[in-house]
Amino acid sequence: MRLWAEGLAYAYVPGRPVLQGVSLEIRSGETVFLLGPNGSGKTTFLDCLGGLRAPQKGAVSLDDRPLAAFSPRQRARAVGYVPQFHEPPFNFTAWEVVLMGRAPYVRLLSQPSANDRRAADEALGELGLDGFRSRPYYTLSGGERRLVLVARGLAQGAAFLLLDEPDAHLDPANQHRVLQATGELVRGGLGVAVTSHSPNNALLYADRVALFAHGQILTQGDPHDVVSPGPLERAYGIPFVVVGDGAGPRAVLPALT
Repeated sequence: MRLWAEGLAYAYVPGRPVLQGVSLEIRSGETVFLLGPNGSGKTTFLDCLGGLRAPQKGAVSLDDRPLAAFSPRQRARAVGYVPQFHEPPFNFTAWEVVLMGRAPYVRLLSQPSANDRRAADEALGELGLDGFRSRPYYTLSGGERRLVLVARGLAQGAAFLLLDEPDAHLDPANQHRVLQATGELVRGGLGVAVTSHSPNNALLYADRVALFAHGQILTQGDPHDVVSPGPLERAYGIPFVVVGDGAGPRAVLPALT
């Protein structure tokens, strides 16, 4: 399967485009990182890719069928979305928030099935959150809430999962936990798109990287080609250096001047 965006354009204010002719494909069985500075259009692109915003030009398709032709329930079964921030109107438990990911499979006026409850349990377990099951969501830290939201996305069981900065506000161990868990699902056929401000996480976990700047994709391709000093300097406007540029682990850092 493939989730395909072609020629997307979007502007919140007329004459000030946030996206300008952006095209990108997300395929089953791969993780694509979207990197770029603040305001470069990454989150807006993810919103359009998931059907939360209608692009003003261009289109999004799922296996050559326009995403706009899907009903909300059909779209939610095909494409899951994990936002940066979430404030529920009531103080649900962490498990109840994760169970909400099963909403596309629950009929109107029906209760979640045993399969839905099992999916919520498994998602909590995959991220090591079994101890969070009964904790009120409002009592969790920002990073803990982020983990619960990712678990909700996993429980949704969609063919594609869109993650808006899942590594923000998390310590290195929990960043690894989230990205490793999604990576295991990718190996099972899930397609994942991740916005991030961590080029080094892209080096570690991405199959492909798209580098955004000024509402466009500056370059895309293999992580070791894209996450390198030249493209990063063009995107962020500062010089970068490579650490460990050999056969072993590699990292990129801002160059000290």
